[in-house]
Amino acid sequence: MSQYTTLRLGGPAARIVTAVSAEEIVARVREAGEEILLLAGGSNVVIGDVGFPGTVLLVRSRGLRVLAEDEQTVTIRVEAGEPWDDLVAATVANGWSGLECLSGIPGSTGATPIQNVGAYGQEVAETITGVQVYDRVAGAVGRVAAVDCGFAYRSSIFKGSERWVVLSVDFRLARSPLSGPVRYAELGGALGVEVGDRVPLAQARATVLRLRAGKGMVLDPADPDTRSVGSFFTNPVLDRAGFELLRQRAADVGEPPAWPGTDGMVKVSAAWLIDKAGFGKGHPGPEGTAISTKHTLALTNPTGTASTRALITLAREIRDTVQSRFAVTLHPEPVLINCTL
Repeated sequence: MSQYTTLRLGGPAARIVTAVSAEEIVARVREAGEEILLLAGGSNVVIGDVGFPGTVLLVRSRGLRVLAEDEQTVTIRVEAGEPWDDLVAATVANGWSGLECLSGIPGSTGATPIQNVGAYGQEVAETITGVQVYDRVAGAVGRVAAVDCGFAYRSSIFKGSERWVVLSVDFRLARSPLSGPVRYAELGGALGVEVGDRVPLAQARATVLRLRAGKGMVLDPADPDTRSVGSFFTNPVLDRAGFELLRQRAADVGEPPAWPGTDGMVKVSAAWLIDKAGFGKGHPGPEGTAISTKHTLALTNPTGTASTRALITLAREIRDTVQSRFAVTLHPEPVLINCTL
């Protein structure tokens, strides 16, 4: 499976099939039964060295169509296999605002509601109005409204569930030549504007692409740092007591970067925790695995010859050291298939 993942890792599959439409996805899932793994961009999955014993379904459906529009908004339906950055580029070109800060993220459109993909102050939950799914329990195709998707930080009802197969996603976007209000200080600084300001869509997209590329987060065959799943760990969300304990543990290395969350929770920087625990950029792991030379959140397979076991060993060492040092548990962002952290 290594040729189908951005990490270039993963053992063999018993069977690989392809689906190029929603109808074909449903048919293939019904044929395969229980042992099936859906794979599109392969950018958010870590597959074990033993591979997958059942059917791997490569989702290759494509297309975008307008469902509704008025002077202020447009609602579009996008097939699950549509490459995500192609979609973002199309929305920017059409003057549709709402996805521009999610430029450069690898993978497919169908994966975005599963993970509630977000970056630079935007999340797909803000623009998704519904998700067309095949319900494997009911054996029927239906639609899950956004309010029922259970969107949370890098999560949804779809994540970790074998019940739902995403077929297409509906987005409602603003008709505007300008981006949404800039919410992320780093992006604002790169744009030369204040948080809350708006900029032309193309400028926002170009700047996000430049920032992501600088962190090795835009796929580039010539850049070994992009042989990763992007951020391997999510930013921890702590209650007040947990955050105060972290501050005490970190007193000798500085104030932990933090942002207010909902219900009094506090989101802290996983990258900062990893770095302060002694794992800097380029930190080597077994079999040539390494932390990216550009970003401490990305674990890489730069030679393309490592095993999944080696990458997991590095991830486990990072997680356990951060836990011991700061009493904070890091959780993996990608989906782990036949491997455990």
